Amino acid sequence: MAVYVKSMTEGNELSQILKFSVPLLVGNLFQQLYNIVDSAIVGKYLGSDKLAAVGATGSITYLFFTLCIGLATGAGILIAQRFGAQDISSVKKLITNSAYLLAALGIFISVVSTFLAEPLLRFLDTPESLLPDAVAYMQISCSGTIAVALYNWINSVLRSLGDSRTPLYFLIVASVLNVGLDLLFVVVFSMDVQGAALATVIAQGASAVGSIIFALKKNPCFKLQRSELKTDMKIIGKTFATGIPIALQNALVSISMISLQTTANGFGEDIMAAYTASMRVEQLVQQPFVSLNVAVSTFAGQNIGAGKAERAMKGYHKTRLTGFAFALFMLVIFMLFGYNIVGIFVDKPEVLVIGDKALKLTALFYVPLSLIHITRGMLNGAGDVGFALLNGIVEVIGRIGFAFILMNIPSVGYWAVWGTTCLTWLFTAVMCILRYKFGGWRKKLSFEAKLKTEQ
Repeated sequence: MAVYVKSMTEGNELSQILKFSVPLLVGNLFQQLYNIVDSAIVGKYLGSDKLAAVGATGSITYLFFTLCIGLATGAGILIAQRFGAQDISSVKKLITNSAYLLAALGIFISVVSTFLAEPLLRFLDTPESLLPDAVAYMQISCSGTIAVALYNWINSVLRSLGDSRTPLYFLIVASVLNVGLDLLFVVVFSMDVQGAALATVIAQGASAVGSIIFALKKNPCFKLQRSELKTDMKIIGKTFATGIPIALQNALVSISMISLQTTANGFGEDIMAAYTASMRVEQLVQQPFVSLNVAVSTFAGQNIGAGKAERAMKGYHKTRLTGFAFALFMLVIFMLFGYNIVGIFVDKPEVLVIGDKALKLTALFYVPLSLIHITRGMLNGAGDVGFALLNGIVEVIGRIGFAFILMNIPSVGYWAVWGTTCLTWLFTAVMCILRYKFGGWRKKLSFEAKLKTEQ
């Protein structure tokens, strides 16, 4: 049992969190290759206008994906807490019923989002010249939401059990597959932006299916009896109630990003291309923070489930310092090599200059960004998912409010797009720290000793 599950309730806190987060980080970096390869190949082989079309779909596509991601995260929180309490029977029932919930949601969103692609992109004022490519890319991407749902579900479950390595192995294979298919579909078969979208869907689906099959064969918590395969509406309801605030938080963040994308769209194709390139880089840079978020959440969940809240908090404080160090390191990198990094995605000189300055500006605010991710991980692991929704509201207020203010300052111009992001990070980080320090989340520690289920 020790090979594919791991308790994090004993030993050095930071060491366990970092060891757990390293495979997460490598996996997240490979996952980001999906977007980076799409963007690089589209930008280099098809042109900056095609890159702008792909970038115009990012925020709205994430809005659909995030519902699945939130519910998968909620399932992982419950499983981590039950695993920390060594309640394996409840762990197995949570695995089964969360799978039913995520599969149903993934299928539903796949259908709905595909049909809504064009009207939503029109609502965002996507330029007519970019609309056909943007619609084509989004429809194919959204049709694969079921793969996104299953991928995030199996990853969340395995990680809650202390296994951060298995998802990594399948991601590496899928990433190589994605690169190969991108080149085949776009360069060889001349499938335009549709080829890039199709390559990502196939690669992510392969990763999800491979991980699930492997877990069924190797992970002891997936050795299920017939009675553990029964649908249990109480568990499904508990999973939904835990995951939906996180899903809504992510959806609100996505809505705020959509608002910002609309602002960028209003400045023309060069700004859209620069914004897309800077966003791709930012997504990559955020992966260490995202990895620490998941690691801290799993660590906190298991330890709080085991009745070791002080150990959970100690791990959080140590991890926060690690996040600060990485934020400062990336600031130096972008100050020195920002222009070259943007050049991975675009060749147009005007876009390169804007993208370089944008990276330097946002890098100044990576410390608040690290605080957001790591503190959210701690609060989610503690079961304080209600704050997740509040935090999402804060981001919406920040991105819409700051954008409105900056857009009405003539001297700011298109820098309102990136300035809004920076100020929103700062605002949200302050809210996260206030929540942690004032202790509202501690009320969540009095969760039930055991998840009650119908036999």
